[in-house]
Amino acid sequence: MTEPGEPGGRASEDYTEQLLGRPLELRRRDVSRGAEVSLLSARRFWHALGFPVVDTDDELFTEADRKALAAVAGIVREGLLDEPTALAMTRAFARSADRLAGWQSQLIAEAVEAHMSAALADESDDDDGETRSVPSLETATETAKRLAVLTDRLEPLLVYAWRRHLSATVSRMLADADPESYGMTKMRSVGFADLVNFTALVRRMSERDLARLVSRFEALSADVITAHGGRLIKTVGDEVLFTTVGAAPAAAIALDLVETMTQDDVLPDVRCGMARGPIISRLGDVFGTTVNRASRLTAVAQAGSVLVDATMARELASLSGFELTGQRRRILRGVGPVTPSLLRRATSAGRRSVSDTPTPDPVIPAPLRTDA
Repeated sequence: MTEPGEPGGRASEDYTEQLLGRPLELRRRDVSRGAEVSLLSARRFWHALGFPVVDTDDELFTEADRKALAAVAGIVREGLLDEPTALAMTRAFARSADRLAGWQSQLIAEAVEAHMSAALADESDDDDGETRSVPSLETATETAKRLAVLTDRLEPLLVYAWRRHLSATVSRMLADADPESYGMTKMRSVGFADLVNFTALVRRMSERDLARLVSRFEALSADVITAHGGRLIKTVGDEVLFTTVGAAPAAAIALDLVETMTQDDVLPDVRCGMARGPIISRLGDVFGTTVNRASRLTAVAQAGSVLVDATMARELASLSGFELTGQRRRILRGVGPVTPSLLRRATSAGRRSVSDTPTPDPVIPAPLRTDA
């Protein structure tokens, strides 16, 4: 927690209570005593939330801190979770919330910065659209003001989204829990989509344009993946990782991603690699040989193409709507020999799609405006 005497502390003080929704009126001992836990347990909880240990007796906490600590302590006392699991659950909330808070703050700051830059350009007729990688004090202050106003309205959306995703996750878990499952693993189609020549783009683009390009890529990818019922596992700059339960949705996602990026005026082409097999899911991420195979196939795919492994090719071969062309056998680093197939969308008239209905048009969101 930033102390008032630390750099940036004074500027943040004005918004802390607004964002927390409660006055800072409790000391650390007040929180632990009110939650009926030891000071050591309170410290573990605070540390699991991702904050440094507070050793002062200043009034740095709110009633919400006491309630949160009491809720976790109650779960442990009632035997619903043991303490290590409860702290691990708290850590999961904290890591996700930290990334979410940073992401949303950056989105607001970029919108504020763009608005200010446009206003200055109108006044000075200056076309220089470059922005700082760190927002100015004026931008940061305006961002804090807007977030303070939005917090109460966004909080219900956060709870709603969490419950919806929790429901979907439990449904997938129940579907995987069958006698023919792979024990600790589950069968999935795994796909990577990678922007071509991204390193060269980084060298010649401004920070603002690069940020827009990455945001555009993430937004388009998320729209395409979720439209076909896939799961966006993570994005890492120029690459996205997704999974689906079946092979056909994964194929539709990969083909739509290629077509979407090809038709976009700002983004470069993408290449995709996909594999099907057992995966290990842990802490929101996926691991295993199937994931590695999909990643390696992406690295050897040509721009604007989709390569799939033999297992996925066999499943797709029996479905209409897709065309597969066998490629030469390759030795993939860390994976071994693989004979991939090039996946394309079937173009023959009268061909059925994988769901026995006409193949839908690719999911292509509106193009990015470059004049903003």
